[in-house]
Amino acid sequence: MIAATGGMTALPSRRKILVLGATGGTGQQVIARAVQQGYEVTALVRAPQRLTIRDDRVRVLVGSVTDDSHVLAEAVRGQSAVISTLGVGRSLRSGGLISRSLPRILRAMEHEGVHRLIFTSAFGVGATRRDVPLGPRMLIGVLLQNIYRDKELGETALRASALDWTLVYPTGLVDGPATGHCRVGERLPLSGFPRIARADVADFLLNQIDDPTYVRKGVLISS
Repeated sequence: MIAATGGMTALPSRRKILVLGATGGTGQQVIARAVQQGYEVTALVRAPQRLTIRDDRVRVLVGSVTDDSHVLAEAVRGQSAVISTLGVGRSLRSGGLISRSLPRILRAMEHEGVHRLIFTSAFGVGATRRDVPLGPRMLIGVLLQNIYRDKELGETALRASALDWTLVYPTGLVDGPATGHCRVGERLPLSGFPRIARADVADFLLNQIDDPTYVRKGVLISS
């Protein structure tokens, strides 16, 4: 992976962000679009070979959010915001990923004086469960209980923190180009199996860095 080098003109510190979950589908969209918008990006990853984006503005640190506190602290240091798209991919078991990682992320950010955290959750977690249509609700109840419970445990710690956090709850994620249009709100009228493009989610996450509308709130997004 290519790290940021001294040959580039340094960008203002407000343009520096850390992306967690960077090798996933949504994380890679966040990095690609962040680079296009002029951000200087740090990606903390366990498997750097899975990160397909190579750019001088992307610094790659290798480590685990749940196990490598010193690497996490280095990754957080000097950032203006942290964006998380952490997840377990297609697995139906969480391994405690969110409940284990969120307290570590919060401690690192508090210690380093970084206050803005945009954290991607999932539609149907916590209070958003009330807006889930019948079909997805059955899927969550049968297959995703372990993953959703892990997210809820982690989010309890997040909501109790003093950080300027935003919890983003996208509906079903799909690949494809950004549409430039999405519905946004603390509650949304939804039916069937609602979807949203990962690229649209990535744009929304980046837009939250300087937008105070949903600070210390949860927000649903869907196409």
